[in-house]
Amino acid sequence: MRLGPAGRSAAAVTWRRVAAAGAMDWKRSLRGRLAARRAPKKSEQELKDEEMELFTKYYMEWKGGRKSGNTSYTNIPRFYYRLPAEDEILLQKLREESRAVFLQRKSRELLDNEELQNLWFLLDKHQTSPMVGEEAMINYENFLKVGEKAGSKCKQFFTAKIFAKLLHNDPYGRISIMQFFNYVMRKVWLHQTRIGLSLYDVAGQGYLRESDLENYILELIPTLPQLDGLEKSFYSFYVCTAVRKFFFFLDPLRTGKIKIQDILACSFLDDLLELRDEELSKESQETNWFSAPSALRVYGQYLNLDKDHNGMLSKEELSRYGTGTLTNIFLDRVFQECLTYDGEMAIQEQMKIHGQEPVSFQDVKDEIFDMVKPKDPYKISLQDLINSSQGDTVTSILIDLNGFWTYENREVLVASDNDNTADVDDT
Repeated sequence: MRLGPAGRSAAAVTWRRVAAAGAMDWKRSLRGRLAARRAPKKSEQELKDEEMELFTKYYMEWKGGRKSGNTSYTNIPRFYYRLPAEDEILLQKLREESRAVFLQRKSRELLDNEELQNLWFLLDKHQTSPMVGEEAMINYENFLKVGEKAGSKCKQFFTAKIFAKLLHNDPYGRISIMQFFNYVMRKVWLHQTRIGLSLYDVAGQGYLRESDLENYILELIPTLPQLDGLEKSFYSFYVCTAVRKFFFFLDPLRTGKIKIQDILACSFLDDLLELRDEELSKESQETNWFSAPSALRVYGQYLNLDKDHNGMLSKEELSRYGTGTLTNIFLDRVFQECLTYDGEMAIQEQMKIHGQEPVSFQDVKDEIFDMVKPKDPYKISLQDLINSSQGDTVTSILIDLNGFWTYENREVLVASDNDNTADVDDT
C-alpha cells in the first residue's frame, strides 16, 4: 500500500514524535543512573534500619488482614524488667532510689501510733454490752460504724471476712475488741518489719544475704534496751551469733540467702524484737537466744574450748564441749571428714570408753525407726524427722552419750521422779 503526499507527511510527524519520546525516556534514564552514582552510599546500619522498617511495614500490613477477635493481649502490662548489670552503676543507683521511694510510700500508708490510739478509742466507744468477764465486745453493726470513722488507712481491716475470722462462740455474734486490735497491731507490725527488712535487700529480689542480715541486726542493736549493757567491741560477735541462728534454720541448703517471707514467718524475729521490752524478766532473758546473757554464755563457752586462742575450734577442742561425750562420728560430720557410719554406732565407742556395756545397734535402729515412722522403711529423711516431732530425741541419741543414756533409762528416771514427788507429799 502506497501513501500519498498527505499520508507520508502524517507518518513522518508520528515518527518524529515517537523518536522524540524515546529520546526523552533515554535521557531520563541516563540522568537517573548518573544521579544514583553521585549519591553517597548508605552505611550498613542505615541499610539494616531501612530493612527493618520495610519488614515492619509489610508485616503489619499482612497482620492487619488476619486480625483476631480477641484483642485483650494489647492490655497485658509489662511484667519483666531486666536487672542492671554490675557495670551499669547509674541504673543500679536509680533502681535503689526508686525502691527506697516505693518503700517509704508504703510505710506512710501504715497506721502510726496516734492513729492506732484513735482506733482503740473508737472501738472502746462503740463496744457492745454485755462484757465477757473484763473483755469488751463489739457487734458487726458497730464494727462497721468504727470502720467508717477510723479513716481510709483502716478500711482494709473492717471487712466481713476479718470479722468472721475473729468470731468465736459468742452468743450475741460479737468479737473481742482486744483480739481485733491485736490483729491490727500484728498486721501493722508485719508490714513495718517487712519494709524494714526490704530496705536491706540490696538485690531487690525478696531475700537477704548474710551481709544484708548482718547490717540489719547491727543497726537494730541500739534500738534494743536489753542490749544496752553490751560493749561495742562485742557487737561483731553478737551479730555473728544472731545471724548464724537465722541461717542455720532458714537456709538448710546453704544457698547463702534467706527469703524475707521466711524470716517473718518464723519466731526468731519476735524473739529478737522482744528485747525492746525494758522490763523483760530474767527468766525470759535466759531462754531468749538473742539476749545478752545468752550471747555472753555462748561466747564464754567458745573461749573455754579455744585452748590455743587462735579464734577457731579444732576437732579436738570441740570434742571437749559439754561433758566431752560427743561422738567421733558426729565430730567428723561437723568437720565434713566422715560421711558414713560403716555399720557401727559411734555411741558404742563412747560406751566402751566410759565402761558401759554396749547395746545392739540393730535394737536401737529399730527403736528409732519406730519413733520416726518414715515413709520409706529403709531410710529416714529430714522431712521424716520434722514430721515425727522426734528429731531432737533422735539426734541426741546418735551424737551424745548422755542423751542416749537419758533415753535408754527414761522409765527408771520417771519412776525415780515419782518416788521423789511422793516423798515430798508425805512430808
